Amino acid sequence: MSQKVVLAFSGGLDTSYCVLALKKAGYEVITYFVDTAGPGSAEASPEEVAARAKELGAVDHHNIEASQRLWDGIVVPLIQAGEWRQGRYPLLCADRYLIVEAGIELAKSVGAGAIAHGCTGMGNDQVRFDRSARALSDLEVLAPIRDIPASVGNVRDYERGVLEDAGFAVPASQKRYTINQNLLGTTFSGGEIDEWKKPDEAARSLTAAPADWPRSAHSAVIAFDQGKAISLNGQVLSGPELLSRLNHDFGAYGVGFGTYTGDTLPGLKGRIAFEAPGLVVLEAAHRALEHAVLTAEQNAFKPVAAAKWADLVYDGGYFDPLRAEIEAFISATQARVHGAVTVETHGGRVDAVEVDSPMILKSDTAVYAQRAGWSGEEAQGFTKLSGQSSALWSEVGRKVTS
Repeated sequence: MSQKVVLAFSGGLDTSYCVLALKKAGYEVITYFVDTAGPGSAEASPEEVAARAKELGAVDHHNIEASQRLWDGIVVPLIQAGEWRQGRYPLLCADRYLIVEAGIELAKSVGAGAIAHGCTGMGNDQVRFDRSARALSDLEVLAPIRDIPASVGNVRDYERGVLEDAGFAVPASQKRYTINQNLLGTTFSGGEIDEWKKPDEAARSLTAAPADWPRSAHSAVIAFDQGKAISLNGQVLSGPELLSRLNHDFGAYGVGFGTYTGDTLPGLKGRIAFEAPGLVVLEAAHRALEHAVLTAEQNAFKPVAAAKWADLVYDGGYFDPLRAEIEAFISATQARVHGAVTVETHGGRVDAVEVDSPMILKSDTAVYAQRAGWSGEEAQGFTKLSGQSSALWSEVGRKVTS
């Protein structure tokens, strides 16, 4: 087996430690950073990430641009599905699957026999990386942080000590938080978040704190075709550019900031803070349009399948065939999801205030609460028959107990 290993590298504390650990184990370390053209790294630019990798001793480094892959493979099905993990978390972790794909492609091109990641043994990221790598390749999977002995106590303190003892500086933000940022948004954990306290406003990087929200409201018009966002305020944009603009414009109003407590596969409670203004805005707009153009049965059943899709992606099952099969169903429901939605924020939340589509299920003869295309007698008969089972249950109960 080749002694070359490709390491998914962000320049943060965990992956910086991994470079040193893998070198110590005798590997030639080739690092790679998957750049999704996001809102800007909370830690460093792609160029700075490359410089950090070389500083730590990586024999080579690759920056891999993947913004369109992230839009097509994650954002489009996520918005079309319309369900967050446990109704709360917008799956900002889903970029991990593209990171694994890119790493396997790189490993094959450089002749590496292993792929490595900086996940701990305490959360779901290790499952996302390991399951994906094994589904897509025969490469050995290495996880240096997971191999740190339990006897060291706090893992992050141990990593910091190793790096500092080797002469490598650790930025203050890395000492306090674990930060992940990409086109989807930002997550951060550690510090007071792990202690179940309110996240420090200073930790925000993508959303403004309430004291900094603009006084005037902000609105935007998002157009969709077959459930895919295609333009913003009349300007046709690529998906990544559209999402980046929403992140910027609505992030200024604090939209998309929240905390989430997740049930991890190892059985621990994981608490994070997240910022996802663009995804929250797209979901609000898409949901309003979808509810207007799908039938009642479609609107009732689709969330059941979508919730399973979200669970698969969160729990590491992106490459299970069921994920693609659910997406095929969801995609089929999007044929008539066409039109424009106006969204508005005054700060902190966003609302869909107008929907314009030729596909809205409306009648020329009836408008809810205004006029009916049927007689009073027909309405009375409908209500009688639709409630007959309940009425009979009550009637039989009264007879038996009287």
